[in-house]
Amino acid sequence: MTIVDQLERSIKLSSTPKRIVSLVPSQTELIWDLGLKKELVGITKFCVHPVSLRKEKAVVGGTKQVHFDKIKALRPDIILCNKEENDRFMVKELEKIAPVHVSDVQNLDDTMNLIQQYGEIFDTVENASSLLENISDAVRRLKDQIRTRPVKKVAYFIWKDPWMLAGKTTFINHLLSINKFENVATEDRYPEVVLNEFLRTAKPELILLSSEPFPFSKKHIRELSEKTDIPVELVDGEYFSWYGSRLLKAFDYFENLRY
Repeated sequence: MTIVDQLERSIKLSSTPKRIVSLVPSQTELIWDLGLKKELVGITKFCVHPVSLRKEKAVVGGTKQVHFDKIKALRPDIILCNKEENDRFMVKELEKIAPVHVSDVQNLDDTMNLIQQYGEIFDTVENASSLLENISDAVRRLKDQIRTRPVKKVAYFIWKDPWMLAGKTTFINHLLSINKFENVATEDRYPEVVLNEFLRTAKPELILLSSEPFPFSKKHIRELSEKTDIPVELVDGEYFSWYGSRLLKAFDYFENLRY
């Protein structure tokens, strides 16, 4: 069969894949939650959900650097990548081993499309449909709950030294908007900024420090609060950046945000 991934690349599969290597943490969790635990044979060191995963499956590297020989030894039927996480060189090298599916997720529609694709590719349409329905219900509940919440201008930081923001055309930006946060970053992707200058010109009403990829903690709130009067809060970065089945827990988390 021939499938088309989210970069509009045609991929030929001889049959339903039974050996899956996933190089994207959120997609690894999605594969697991679609009932494909047995089929999942290779993961990255950042695939931390469920917590037992790295003890049960072969770890083939990170998201930016992998051991191609380890992946080849696993004899995968398909390798799952993401446009943002895995670069073109990696994808080209992986294609020498097995068919590669590349996702490109910037919003909820993209997420829903990916779940549907996985359901069809891995012959788990029923599980995918159930997950899609549950996510849709969670979105509706959140929007209903926060319909009177005022819009607040925020700066969402993902890194320090240098300071980096989640900008436009990111999944984080999309989830911020759903939560009635207006992202003050004007550039795409993940721009670097000079902190004091940025805060002075962008004038956010709230600063959000993400728990990943940089491990912001309470000490960083204290450090930042010494430099600005703008309120600073920690947020769970997984809930703002992981798409797939983690969204079910994410929307429960968002319902309890009181910033």
